[in-house]
Amino acid sequence: MFARLDELEQQYMQIETDLSDPEVFSNQEKYRKLSKSHSELGPIVSTYREYRRVVSEMEENRELARDKDPEIRELARIELESLQEKKDSLEEDLKMQLVPSDPLDEKNIILEIRAGTGGEEAALFVADLFRMYSRYAEERSWKVEVLNMQETGSGGIKEVIASISGKKVYSRLKYESGVHRVQRVPETESQGRVHTSAVTVAILPEAEEVDVHIEPNDLRVDVFRSSGPGGQSVNTTDSAVRITHIPTGLVVSCQDEKSQHKNRAKALKVLRSRLLQSMEEEQKKELDDNRRAQVGSGDRSERIRTYNFPQSRVTDHRINLTLYNLETVMQGHLDGIIDPLVQNFQAQALQQAQAA
Repeated sequence: MFARLDELEQQYMQIETDLSDPEVFSNQEKYRKLSKSHSELGPIVSTYREYRRVVSEMEENRELARDKDPEIRELARIELESLQEKKDSLEEDLKMQLVPSDPLDEKNIILEIRAGTGGEEAALFVADLFRMYSRYAEERSWKVEVLNMQETGSGGIKEVIASISGKKVYSRLKYESGVHRVQRVPETESQGRVHTSAVTVAILPEAEEVDVHIEPNDLRVDVFRSSGPGGQSVNTTDSAVRITHIPTGLVVSCQDEKSQHKNRAKALKVLRSRLLQSMEEEQKKELDDNRRAQVGSGDRSERIRTYNFPQSRVTDHRINLTLYNLETVMQGHLDGIIDPLVQNFQAQALQQAQAA
């Protein structure tokens, strides 16, 4: 590990030298690439230098621990205990920082939430989850844009597709894909019985044109009149768009905008992201089952979380995490769930990397 860290520090120092070269500065493309590498290496090099500083201080205090003066020996012993804790913590940080990062972590996402079993109650929970993720996005200064929404007459949402853009969105939300189950008493339940419903959440890394090239001849575009829960939301022109990717059979519809051109652009954005997701899943299939389990498959059929309203309980089944602050979670305060998930999957990725 330390040989690798020495190598990274040498790379970092060489980049610093190159960035000060006037010829490099005049080549803006090269300068941007070097600046990006410098920024990426900075945190781990800084941690490694702090680690070496702590190790050096420990050596000094070991010398003082052999001093003739008992008071100095005691002070050195106390300092050594503190430094040992720092050293252990820094060493764990270094191990985690050496784990290869997911190249998609920096990307924005396409969020898709769909009602599953449970009828109207499931649709109401789709609305609740979309509100939860929207508030979490607001908390982190991310931008949410609705791409397509199919509402029901009672305030529920049958399906919602939205883009969320900002800093490291995918890195925070990528483990949300799967089946989310809700247990609560519906407003229409006269006997007070708890019903169980389910919705599916999909988190797709937003694909740029450079990530996924789509041949125009591979697309079939159909236009139609948008529909909704009430007469006022039904357009009188054919502005809704349905795009079919012929090679894969993927179909994306968008009717949220009154402009056919805008709906087409949004539908293409979703289609491109689904194709990127499909490509990523194909690559994952080449890895063994253990590897897929380590990094998380994101399979939508997995029941990943249960929201139990009568007990104000939320349970993430993948890491056996149970919290009794459901109201706070539904208000968008998700870090109490997301942080442990990220740490868990990072630790498993580290184990996999060390075993490789």
